[in-house]
Amino acid sequence: MADVLSKLKGCVSVAGGKVQVKDADAVRGLMDELINEAVFNTDEEKRKSLQRLVIEIAKKMGAVPSSIQSLYEEMGKSYPGFSVPAINIRGLTYDVSRVIFRKALEKNAGAFIFEIARSEIGYTKQRPVEYAACVLAAAVKEGFSGPVFIQGDHFQLVRKNYLSGPDLEKNYIKGLIKEAIESEFYNIDIDSSTLVDLEKPTLKEQQRPNFEIAAELTAYIRSLEPAGITVSVGGEIGEIGGKNSTPDEMRAYLDGFKETMKTGKGVSKLSVQTGTAHGGVVLPDGTLAKVKIDFETLRQISEAARKEYGLSGAVQHGASTLPDEAFHMFPETGTSEVHLATGFQNIIYDNPSLPASFRDEVYAYLKQECAKEKKEGQTEEQFLYSTRKKGFGPLKKKWWDLPSNVKAPIMKELEDKFDLLFRELRVVNSKDIVNRTVKPVAVGKSVPDDILG
Repeated sequence: MADVLSKLKGCVSVAGGKVQVKDADAVRGLMDELINEAVFNTDEEKRKSLQRLVIEIAKKMGAVPSSIQSLYEEMGKSYPGFSVPAINIRGLTYDVSRVIFRKALEKNAGAFIFEIARSEIGYTKQRPVEYAACVLAAAVKEGFSGPVFIQGDHFQLVRKNYLSGPDLEKNYIKGLIKEAIESEFYNIDIDSSTLVDLEKPTLKEQQRPNFEIAAELTAYIRSLEPAGITVSVGGEIGEIGGKNSTPDEMRAYLDGFKETMKTGKGVSKLSVQTGTAHGGVVLPDGTLAKVKIDFETLRQISEAARKEYGLSGAVQHGASTLPDEAFHMFPETGTSEVHLATGFQNIIYDNPSLPASFRDEVYAYLKQECAKEKKEGQTEEQFLYSTRKKGFGPLKKKWWDLPSNVKAPIMKELEDKFDLLFRELRVVNSKDIVNRTVKPVAVGKSVPDDILG
């Protein structure tokens, strides 16, 4: 560490908690070493300070954590013909982010989101500030400037936890929201759809626990916003993997939300259920079942959300394992945002360049540590597919340290996938509308003056 920090002293200065970049090219050259130290330094406080240093350097170099709110307000008035990809990165976060920024620069794309869910923060061992630092380090390394959208995905209330202790579960989510906003996640998806009570006689009463909690948490988010930033908040009406959503459920939720919150900006988008499941449905041989999305549901809800409420549209979750030929349907049906996660994980695990010995090491860990998660009747292939997302966090250093001849083919396959997604979701050349609608606000954050030694 002393070596990278001594090198950094020549191109970065810190005084009064403020960072100044004196030599941008030199900083780019040192970023691989710096982000490695920021993630793996053995001293927790030092790690956090280095992660904050990376974020502040990124802002000084033009990559600014931003809210997508004003773009979504524009989408609410006039749909621009694209669906924003929201990308969850569970492993190799710095490397994968670099690929995304390279593709964005090549395609002149600005409308794309990096996100991490409540559950992923836990099992991938990436707290929000670390995730933000890895993403922004990648932006610096690749020379990307402009708004960078980082999102808390599925900040979800766990139903059984809520029913046994409502305040404890709400306070946990509030703590996560506070941590995320302090880490410059200016986009947050609240998922209280787990609380919908289908036993109630009317749609409004079914949705009541959902919209009341969502409104309370949105008001809490508004109380934490830095000056000049309106956090983009997403709601959800249909638990992913459940029954398909309807426009009337959307109206019941949004009307109830507005009545509950009374003042202040509400949600900018709404996640709905259309027939997918997170991670896909894995068959006994470990392959994925074909998924049929109800695109008409997306079309109807997106149209009604824009025309009646000024929202950007409906959000599709669990889409990354769809066949390539399905993605063009999202912009065609007016979908505002598409969440993508497991497909990228599958590319990493299944690429032929990943040494079988390393994959076996990860799987051996899962068989030992996640044995209790194996469901009755599950084949080993199904068990490993459903748990291998949990192999990234505990073995993070080993993933990070894979040699370049292993990583390069994986990153090439990911690059091809992002190329397809950017084209099919039509975010190629979206940089112009992003620059027109989103004015980045660099929120000043303090870095310890002695961080460089």
